[in-house]
Amino acid sequence: MTEIRTPRLLLRRWHDDDLAPMADINADPRVMRWVDGGPVHDLDRTAEDIERWEEEWDDEGFGLFAVELLASGELAGFTGLSVPEFLPEVLPAVAISWRLGSPFWGQGYASEAAQATLEFALQDRGLDRVISIDRVGNQASANVVRKLGMTLDRETTHPVSGHPLHIHSIDLTEYEA
Repeated sequence: MTEIRTPRLLLRRWHDDDLAPMADINADPRVMRWVDGGPVHDLDRTAEDIERWEEEWDDEGFGLFAVELLASGELAGFTGLSVPEFLPEVLPAVAISWRLGSPFWGQGYASEAAQATLEFALQDRGLDRVISIDRVGNQASANVVRKLGMTLDRETTHPVSGHPLHIHSIDLTEYEA
C-alpha cells in the first residue's frame, strides 16, 4: 500500500470510514467555492468520487491520497495526482490537486501534503512534469502553487463552468534545481 508520512500528515489510500468526513468537507460551500463552479457534493457523490479516485490508483499507479493528521487521526481532506480529462487541451498531463476541510486551512497542511505528493510524482513515479489547475482568484491555492515552485504556463477557461483557470507546471529539472 502506498503511504507517505510527513512531519504532521499521513497520505494514504482511502478507507471505508473516510466517506462521512470527506462528505462533510464536500458539503461545505466555503470549501467547494473554487471547485467546478461551486456546487456542494452529497454523500452519494462523494462515494462516487472516492471510488473513481481508487480506480485511478489501480489504473495509473497514482491517485488522490486521503490526508490524515498524524496527531489526531482526523481526515483533513485529500491531495494527489490525477489525469485532468475534463480539460483536454492540457493532455497528456498529470495534475496535482488538494482539497482540505475548512478547519484545516491556514496551517500549512496543503503545502506540506502537496510538496510530498510532488516529490512522489517526480521521484517515485518517474513523471517528467506535473501541472496544477486552479481557478483565477483562489489565492490560497495560488500560494500553494507558488510554494511548490510551479510557473504559469497559460490561462484558459473551464470547459463547463466558463471560469478562468491558471495552468502552472514544474518539470523534474526545475524541481531538482
